[in-house]
Amino acid sequence: MADRAQFLAEVERLVASHTLHSSESLCKLLRYLAKQAVEHPGVPVKEYQIATEVFGRQADFDPALDSMVRVQVGRLRSKLAEYYNSEGANDPTGVEIPKGSYAVIIHDRTIATSASNGHSEFFHNGARESKAPRAWVIAVVVLSLALVFTGALLVRAYTANPVARDTAQQTPPVPTPVRVFWKGFVTGPEEPWAIFSNAAFVGRPDTGMRYYDAAKDGKNPILDHYTGVGEVLAVHNLDLVFGALHQTLRIKRGSLFSLDDAKNNDLIFIGSPSENLTLKEIPSTREFVFQQVQSGPRAGNMEIINKKPQAGEPREYLATPSGIPLTEDFAIVALVRAINPEHSALILAGTSTLGTQAAVEYVTKENYLATLLKALDVTEPNQLRPFEAVIRVKVAKGVPVESELVALRKLKN
Repeated sequence: MADRAQFLAEVERLVASHTLHSSESLCKLLRYLAKQAVEHPGVPVKEYQIATEVFGRQADFDPALDSMVRVQVGRLRSKLAEYYNSEGANDPTGVEIPKGSYAVIIHDRTIATSASNGHSEFFHNGARESKAPRAWVIAVVVLSLALVFTGALLVRAYTANPVARDTAQQTPPVPTPVRVFWKGFVTGPEEPWAIFSNAAFVGRPDTGMRYYDAAKDGKNPILDHYTGVGEVLAVHNLDLVFGALHQTLRIKRGSLFSLDDAKNNDLIFIGSPSENLTLKEIPSTREFVFQQVQSGPRAGNMEIINKKPQAGEPREYLATPSGIPLTEDFAIVALVRAINPEHSALILAGTSTLGTQAAVEYVTKENYLATLLKALDVTEPNQLRPFEAVIRVKVAKGVPVESELVALRKLKN
């Protein structure tokens, strides 16, 4: 029991540390794994178990399709390493999660003490074990020699293969406009959420679907697992950018997103409020707003309303009329405060799915971002402030081919 008390006390000390205390999800994960180690010694913790019991995933969670647990545990390992390399450098004991498992280990970090005792001990899923240092030293020596030998072979192969060498040297750096714009989203304590639209439909894919109408479809089953091709390509573009910036991105469809998810995270909304209904429940745009045309030949179409038109600006932005090939669309690109004002929400939404695709391309391509940052007079990440913008999108054969900034507002808060 003394060992268990020490184990849990060490975990609570980590949770209260400067390194970890700002990350609620990682603290919750560490406490859970520690509790499992104490209450169920020797029983491996399953990925599905963590997803449903710690992160609230639904019963249909599939670890093969969703790497969220592996990503979060990897982040926890990094945070533990960061702690012991900084404020916990002199701690006599250490807590770690060895790669390849979700087990929690507490071990003695005092090398001198371990050597004088003739053995090292650790607490692993509630069980105390001992290992002889001689075998450990031999294993380390053998492994080190193997690594040196392998490294030498790799260096030789690399220097002898000009194609591999040139490929490695030609890895392009992240463009400056991309780093400046996205820095706030990749340096927070938690990965940002990307919420893509998936409107409510009724009907069937094989016989025809239409948007759900509460007035006449109250009892009809709702299909809420469809989205547009623009949203799919938009998520792909965001994933490429975040990968280049060495940050993960959590993806969720709009119908599954909750306000609890929005309290402590930066958010990226993909799609207009007509399909990404979550945008109706959170702080959104004020200068440029989406609205459905109520009457006339364009009734039912989505438009962007310019609340305070400036000289030369129209009051409304409308895409190509329905019934003919789409050649022009409009989209909003806006950075606003989230529900928690310490976090940001980025809204990327067109009046059509192709406009949404173009909005995301506008903040992931170097040339577009350079234009936007110049208009905002931003050269450093800390200069970026909330803004709202409208872009005009040219479409050819169902593909957005060119975007132009047509209106911009710098927000005061």
